[in-house]
Amino acid sequence: MATPLFIAYDLDSPGQNYEAVREAIRSLGQWWQVQFSMFFVHAADDAETAFYKVRAAMDANDKLAVINAEGAVVTTWDSPPIAEVNAVWFNP
Repeated sequence: MATPLFIAYDLDSPGQNYEAVREAIRSLGQWWQVQFSMFFVHAADDAETAFYKVRAAMDANDKLAVINAEGAVVTTWDSPPIAEVNAVWFNP
């Protein structure tokens, strides 16, 4: 069964290999590019596995958030806004 994921990223200088990151995201499964650096993917993997696959295509200074559309958050942010995301997600 596919896992619905939102994947968003910021690529900071130096580096910024956008095509490698996008290819890593597209390789996860059926996808739609929502914005320049945000995708919705029906991935064969869970959020954590998808995170590490995409992260492998990034520089250490880049930011990545892989958000399970069922409520989980995996991110490189120091203080991910999990409570705020869940407040929006579970209270439409």
